[in-house]
Formats: sequence, structure tokens, C-alpha cells
Amino acid sequence: MAAAALGCGGGWRRAWRRGLGGPLPVPVPIAALVPVAVPLPARRPPRVVARNAGGGAVPAGKSGLAPWVPVVGLEIHAQISSNSKLFSGSQVQFAAPPNSLVSFFDASLPGTLPVLNRRCVEAAVMTGLALNCSINKKSLFDRKHYFYADLPAGYQITQQRVPIAVNGSLSYSLCIDNKMSQMVTKTVRIKQIQLEQDSGKSLHDDSRSQTLVDLNRAGVGLMEVVMEPDMCCGEEAAAAVRELQLILQTLGSSQAIMAEGQLRVDANVSVHHPGEPYGVRTEVKNINSIRFLAKAIDYEIQRQIEELENGGTILNETRAFDSKLGCTVPMRDKEGMQDYRFMPEPNLPPLILYDTKSLPANVNHQQVVNIDWIHERLPDLPSAKRAKLVELYGILPEHSFTLVNEDGLTEFFENVVKQTQMKPKKVIGWILNDLLSYLKQHSCTVKESPISSVLLADLLNLLEKKEISASAAKQVFEELWKGEGKTPLEIVKEKKLQLLEDREELEQICQAVIDEHEKEVMAIKAGNQKVVNKLIGLVQRATQGRSNPVLVKQILEKKLSE
Repeated sequence: MAAAALGCGGGWRRAWRRGLGGPLPVPVPIAALVPVAVPLPARRPPRVVARNAGGGAVPAGKSGLAPWVPVVGLEIHAQISSNSKLFSGSQVQFAAPPNSLVSFFDASLPGTLPVLNRRCVEAAVMTGLALNCSINKKSLFDRKHYFYADLPAGYQITQQRVPIAVNGSLSYSLCIDNKMSQMVTKTVRIKQIQLEQDSGKSLHDDSRSQTLVDLNRAGVGLMEVVMEPDMCCGEEAAAAVRELQLILQTLGSSQAIMAEGQLRVDANVSVHHPGEPYGVRTEVKNINSIRFLAKAIDYEIQRQIEELENGGTILNETRAFDSKLGCTVPMRDKEGMQDYRFMPEPNLPPLILYDTKSLPANVNHQQVVNIDWIHERLPDLPSAKRAKLVELYGILPEHSFTLVNEDGLTEFFENVVKQTQMKPKKVIGWILNDLLSYLKQHSCTVKESPISSVLLADLLNLLEKKEISASAAKQVFEELWKGEGKTPLEIVKEKKLQLLEDREELEQICQAVIDEHEKEVMAIKAGNQKVVNKLIGLVQRATQGRSNPVLVKQILEKKLSE
């Protein structure tokens, strides 16, 4: 067995042991599900990714003589946010009845022609600009031939030779040893972004030896983002994909919801010794979760190292990740790589884009796509949002990452800040330590939180005005989480959590605590001032969190000095 490997920011996780609109006529529905009883050929193998040097930590080999260098590259398919498909007027809708959103073109009826969706082109240009790509003013469409039941035409329209965007980069950050205070920023190169059609969906029914085909997804617009193999572990790949997901959602070019198949990742993984050629790669297909992506890559790296250390060889194959077992399993080998017979798409002219300088005079702006016009309207990207949060509110950079990375949390935080007198640095503690922990504990999103920004702001105002203590505020927070419609003030009055203001009563309680804890009092008088905190806690308990810790400390110190 290979020795433990050194991974990104720590030891390799042994996940394998723990078990990751166009103008065509209104679409006509086809019979609910089309049964296909004939044996199906293997799913098409992916396009080969260029292998370039990737940095990162190297795990030691079993012999200890040479380390292993893992290399990870990604191919990401993002579904474009559009009301209609890439080349037809069919509606795009998740979980619609099978085969209810299929036009004549989607079903490949003879004589139907593609009409390019302007929205999809603009989304691809916007994404390319956000990823620092060069936008090709002239790009081409190609036919990629393969035969499968969910591809009725027998070919996919894609951009093989000249894609819409090339040579970009994506910067992402990850923490070292899972410490948010120790973050490092890395960059992965973007080889290209291309427009292409999605295929339909095949549902295999083993009990009937049939495959049912749903063509609702056939023809939906995709952006394929090809990342160069510049990563070295699952943690890096997961961080890069999460940053890309945030960028797509910020732009609105894709909703990028992985659970709905709007963002699908293929990971290319290999290992080699330093100074040697890259090893044989495997591809883990269709990973639909960022957490599973990290587990799948780490498992596959460890599997390849163990296989090579034990004298075996790595097959050039496609694998799938079994999330229940926490391992990758073989799907098919690629020894007989099929010829896709790429050819120019005869029914689509070259896609011509313009910038302000090249825009012809007297042109109809509705008929062209202006790259500069799109660039001027790009929103603030996640990296810019984080920088602004740090600058505006004085919070730590690592806190800005958490705010931006959690959907809706930035808006929640800013709404609370606007409505409370508490300083942002204190508000962020309540957001991250209390609200976020409750959300994760109950598997809720920010939008599903029973505590709104208004309610939290009201609670923090009570605390800031010293009407309640910090411990009482925690109790009120717990009550608010129940979602019973009560305001913080109503809960405070109902539970009698108002701050104890009667100094005479507070002095009596402090004296009682002193009298009952002679051992602690002796320790304090002997010079151990830390024990005072214990007495403060006991007074807090006696007052059910209603006492002001600062005032309690003053009273205790005065009495202990008498």
C-alpha cells in the first residue's frame, strides 16, 4: 500500500475508506417516453484535454525514492440560462413531463434547420470576459458524430475548431489545513469556452431490458468550460468549481444548480514522477456535487498511486463516482477511441461578433452582438464583492469569503448592518457563529431561515442598548429560530430576560455566590485572578443570564478586596 500522500493544505483524505430563443413553431409533444429495446453503444468518450504542468504538493511513493505528482484537469458543462434552446424555440424547464418540450428540430425531423439563440451567444461572451478570455470575433460550429438513442440526429452541434472564447484564467482561494485564517490564492488556466447542444436523457430500466429516452433536454444550450490540468487535488478542483459557479450565478449566464444538472463536471486525473511524462489519465464523468468532486478526485489519485506502487498499470478509461461507496468504478475503456468525424456545420454560417471599433455604420443593433457593450455591463464579480465587503465594513478577508460563498448571506448581512446600531465587526460574529451554524445544523438555506434580517437586527439592537445580556440574547435567538412569529422584545418580556438593573439585588446575589464558594475566593486572594471568571459565570447562572458581566465583575472585585 502506498505511503500516506501529502495533499493540498494537509494529508490526502482517504475518502475511499470512508465511503463523494429561436423562432421555430411551438414545440409539439412526443409520446411520453420512447422505449428503446435495442442494445445501446457505449456513451461517447470525451474530447482529450491538453496536459500542461500543474503545480502542487507531491505524495511520496511506497519505496520512498521518488514522489508522485498528481495532475487534475476539468471539463465543465454549464447550462445557459435561457427561456429557449440553443437552436430551436422549445422552452427550457426543469422536471417538465417527459418529451413535452420537443420541437421538430429537437427530434431531428427532416427539413428542420437550426436558428441560433442570441441570448446563448451573449451569455457565452459574458462568461468568457469574466474569465479573462479572448473572445473570437469569428467562431465556427461543427458536427460531432456519434450514435446514441438520446441524440436523434446522430451528431451534436458544437465548436471544435474555433470556439467562442479562448485563453482565459480563473483565480480561486482555498484554506491551508482547513484554517480560514490561512488562505492561499491559486490560478487555473481556461483553455476554451465553447457553445454546444445538450443531448437528451436516457433512463435505463434493467428489469425490462429497456432504455427510455426523454428529449426535453435535447438541444438545451451549454457552455463547455475546459480548464487546463493545473490542479493537484480534490480540494483545489472543488474550490475552482465553486468559484466558477459563483461567477456564473453572479453574471446570470447560468443558474449552475448542480442538483438539477445545470453544472456537470468531468475530472481528468493522472499521476507521474517528477521529470517523467504525464501518466495515463482516467476521466471521472458527470460529477454533480462539489463535495463529491473533491472525494472522487482524491480517491482516484490514491487508487492510481496504489495501483502503480503494486506493479499494476493505469488504464485509459472512463470511470464514475459511487457516492455511497465513496469510490470510482470503471464504466468503459478508451482503447478503441471512436472517430467523431468532425465536420463544419453546413446549416450555420460563421458566428461573427463585433466590438465598438469594428461595428459597421447604420447596423441594426438587434442583429449583432457587441463585445464592448457586454463588457461595460459586467456586474461585480465575487472577488470584487469580497474586496468591497472588507473595505466597507472592516471585516476579515476570510469572513468575506464565507459571506460571498453562501448564497444570500451577503445580502442578509448588509440588511442587518443597515438596521442595527451594532458595529459590523460584531454583527459578522452573529451571522457566522450563530445564524450559519443553525442553518447548517438544520440543513437550511439563508432564504429558508426562520430568523429574518429584521428580527436579528432587532435582537442586536436590544443587546447593543444593554437591555439584555449576551447570554440572554442567545436564548432569544433560540426562541426566534422556532419561528412562532414573536418579536425579540416580546420574547424578552415573556421570558423575563431584561437586564437586571437593581444594583442592590445584584450585590446580594454576588455576596451569596462568594459565601458559597470559599475555595474559589481563597484562590483569587492568593493571586489567581482567572477564577473571577468562574464566579461571574455563577452569578450569570443565578440571574438566568440577566446580569451585566461588566457590572458583576466590578461588584465582585470590590467585595473581594474588602
